[in-house]
This record gives sequence, C-alpha cells and structure tokens, in this order.
Amino acid sequence: MLNKIVNLTKEFVSVKSNSDNPAELDKILEIALSNLKEFTIERFTNKGVKSALVYNSKKRPSKFRIILNGHLDVIPGKDYQYSPKIKNDKLYGVGSMDMKASVACLIMVFKEVAEKVDYHLALQLVTDEEIGGFNGTKFQIEKGVKADFVIAGESTGLQIANRAKGILQVKISTKGKTAHGAYPWKGKNAIWKMNQFLNSLLKKYPIPSRQEWVTTVNLSRIKTTNTSLNKIPDDCEILLDIRYVPEEADTIVNDIKEFLPKGFKMDIFEKEPSLFVDDKNQYLKMLQSVVKQTTKKKVRFYGAQGSSDARHFTRVCIDGIEFGPIGGGIGTDNEWVSIESIKTYYDILKTFLLKLK
Repeated sequence: MLNKIVNLTKEFVSVKSNSDNPAELDKILEIALSNLKEFTIERFTNKGVKSALVYNSKKRPSKFRIILNGHLDVIPGKDYQYSPKIKNDKLYGVGSMDMKASVACLIMVFKEVAEKVDYHLALQLVTDEEIGGFNGTKFQIEKGVKADFVIAGESTGLQIANRAKGILQVKISTKGKTAHGAYPWKGKNAIWKMNQFLNSLLKKYPIPSRQEWVTTVNLSRIKTTNTSLNKIPDDCEILLDIRYVPEEADTIVNDIKEFLPKGFKMDIFEKEPSLFVDDKNQYLKMLQSVVKQTTKKKVRFYGAQGSSDARHFTRVCIDGIEFGPIGGGIGTDNEWVSIESIKTYYDILKTFLLKLK
C-alpha cells in the first residue's frame, strides 16, 4: 500500500496544479478521480473551479458521518520542484507536504474502508484551497454537503489541530492636506498621520519573537496617490492581514475600529472564521486515542497559525479539524514529506474509520 501512496504522490507532484493553471488543476482532479471509479462521484463547478465529492452510497445523504477533505492545488514552486525526488525518508516536491501526499493517503484509505463501514463516508477533493476555497469546499457546503465531523488532511506532524486562526483583511485610509514640500507646516502629511497610527498598532499587536497563540497583524502594503517628491501627500492607505485567535472572533472588528483615530476609515474585504473544536468532542477524542495507540507517543491538540478549508464547515456549525503526516519546508524550495509518516497516517485513518462501525 505504501508504494501505491508514494507513486500517486509523485504523480500528483509532477502536475503544476497552481491556481493560475486551470488546465493542470482539471488534470490532477481527473487523475485523483480515476482511482475512485467504483464509487459515486458527484462533480461541482463554480466560476470555472472544479471539485468533486466521492461517497459510498448511490445518492448523497442529507448528512455524512465523516468527510475527508483534501486539496490538490499548490503554492507555486520552481520548475525543478515538479520532478519529485526521494532522499532517505523524505519525498521532495511542490505540494508534497501541502498536501498531495495527504490526498494520496485519503484516496487509498477511502478505497480500503468505504465498503466496509455501515455509515455514510465521503471524500471531498477541491482545487482552490490555496486561494480561499470559496468555489470548492464552501460552494459544496452551500449546495447542501454536511457531516458530523470533517478531517482536513493538512500536514500537522501527526498532531491534531483543533483550533486555527481566523482571517481579517482590511484597508485603512486617511486624508491630509496637500502643500509644497518646502512648506510642510502649510499641509497635513497623510503618510505621517498613518505612520503614527501604525506605531500605535504595533504597540497593541507586537510582532511575536516566536510562534505564539496570539492575534497578529501583518502590514502588507502602504500606498499614496502622490508621485511628486516636492509635494505633501494628502492621502494614504494601508492593507492589513490580521490573523485572529478564536477567542477574539466576535470582537476583533470592533477592536480595530475603536482603535482608529478620528478621520480614519476602515473597509473590510475579507473576514473568514476561526476554527475551534472542543477537546471533548467524541470524534476528536477517538482520533487522539488511535493516534496515540499507533505512534506510541503523546498526542497534543494545538492551534494552527494558518487557515484551511475546515473553517468553511465552522461557518455552518460543523466540527472540523486538521490532521496530516509529517513534513517541512512548506512553500519553500525544499518542501518535503516523511514517507514513514505517510504509512503511519494511512494506518491511523484506516483504524479510526473502521472503529466507528
């Protein structure tokens, strides 16, 4: 089985399934589905983005017990990274960690257990997670896809992410008064005004020196329409990427608004939910038990710094977590996944799904 998973992972890695390459995204989805012909395959398309839902019944039920969620799109890499390489225990290549090895495992696990379990089980395959998942996972949910519990196969080092930060992306703007650059007292420099705000914002949300479970603010862009060196700019805007912890889900927007000085304006162009599943969730506890039993190691629940498609299920009150194999170098020139952990991941999921009988 491990050889099948590794070979399928290598085939996936060789496809340049970047978000700006729709033909390759379609190609990799068809490769994935070609391994699942014996099951019901429901296809979805929204705004040109294709996804699929594979399940072990003739008709889609009102609710699945478990959905295994995986994405086939990747953060683009260098050309050589699309030729997978194996060195010792590591399989290198674009998307090997995030999350083509996981999808290969999900496919093989589904094939193995789908006809052995007496409950509704689904495999959700999407091609737009890296750009938000709005036309894949979210669209399927809007079309009525539901579950008791969802496992998104993001790489977690065989630990379990039952929390993840939400996303708030905003534009903040302010106005000043233009004047000749030689007479600054006659104008009001909008960039200096924004700078004072940014200094205060940094004080409120300091950049952590290491990974911490706190809300963070990234200054992504500063812009003014002024192009002249000898003119005082009378406008300035910034873009902020805010990653907030679940505890601040209901307060983060007001917290930022109340922090704005007079005359500043905030426009929200994205607010995505945070992820939180209670430690006492029955599926979570069972998965933790199986992981511990299989690895003979302590298994921890933790909060993921990034986001995943699991958050879309949170929006409709469906519990979902992130769980996947060991890997490293995500988004870098040396992304890799541990081959040994792929086998362990497969064994864990198989045991977990069969135990639910």
